[in-house]
Amino acid sequence: MSIRRAPRGTTALDRLREHYTDAERVCRQCGYEDLDGQWSARTTGDRVLYRHICPSCGAIETRTLMLK
Repeated sequence: MSIRRAPRGTTALDRLREHYTDAERVCRQCGYEDLDGQWSARTTGDRVLYRHICPSCGAIETRTLMLK
């Protein structure tokens, strides 16, 4: 049995950020579809904060992942 490993530099948190970038493109406030936008990620030590700012209306979407 072989173990499949992620490419170097790609973590589960990176993959989650990429998921948000790919799956959550439509702004909930104005309906703008941001095809080129990226979600940003930062950590505070006990949580990971993901954020996207709509280039059309400036609405901020956030997701928080609590680490235990």
